[in-house]
Amino acid sequence: MAAAGAEARGAWCVPCLVSLDTLQELCRKEKLTCKSIGITKRNLNNYEVEYLCDYKVVKDMEYYLVKWKGWPDSTNTWEPLQNLKCPLLLQQFSNDKHNYLSQVKKGKAIKDNNKALKPAIAEYIVKKAKQRLALQRWQDELNRRKNHKGMIFVENTVDLEGPPSDFYYINEYKPAPGISLVNEATFGCSCTDCFFEKCCPAEAGVLLAYNKNQQIKIPPGTPIYECNSRCQCGPDCPNRIVQKGTQYSLCIFRTSNGCGWGVKTLVKIKRMSFVMEYVGEFFLFR
Repeated sequence: MAAAGAEARGAWCVPCLVSLDTLQELCRKEKLTCKSIGITKRNLNNYEVEYLCDYKVVKDMEYYLVKWKGWPDSTNTWEPLQNLKCPLLLQQFSNDKHNYLSQVKKGKAIKDNNKALKPAIAEYIVKKAKQRLALQRWQDELNRRKNHKGMIFVENTVDLEGPPSDFYYINEYKPAPGISLVNEATFGCSCTDCFFEKCCPAEAGVLLAYNKNQQIKIPPGTPIYECNSRCQCGPDCPNRIVQKGTQYSLCIFRTSNGCGWGVKTLVKIKRMSFVMEYVGEFFLFR
């Protein structure tokens, strides 16, 4: 599709599987500019701390090995602490070091060298920093795809696992080949107040699913019939809850019991409140 559109404009393009960060590193390494990925003559030689890789003390002066954003690892440099204006990254470095020392050998005390880090500690810190960046990119992508009010956060405080390769975020049901989903409503109400009048659920022979507090009042497993595009009621109708999506911020987190990834809310939710709609892919079983 992209190639066909480009051909019509007299050019060709193909999907690129390389990350934006890698492309920026390649451009800077070869001294090339590319506006489409944010590398211009003005910022070609800009240096911004991406993460900290290592630590040492030389003649009573503290140094950190810096990975520069958009630059390859070959350009990493040792910088004195006094030159670094990145308190958050310094705190993350310290936290990662502490976490490693507290976890290794199941809590067995390890002598900490104040002059330099052991290679294993530095390696862990770098892996943790790369994981943090990967999870942040995944989080940004999820929030670009979502179609609801609540935010999506990603968290892994358990191990060094990055975003799952077999996870694909969708907002609606995905039919497999041979399955057709009919989303068009067959009828709509003409209510001025759907809470008190004969609304869509009554036409379908069921009860209105919600009470005045927008909490679900019907038994589990009972179908929910909401107002739709054919209805004359507006977006504030009390029978339009699921279609607005989740109103709560959710967090995809790495479980500590070996069960992979899970989802949790970041706020307390009242009993019988709608949280989110579970959608997936439909298959034919024969």
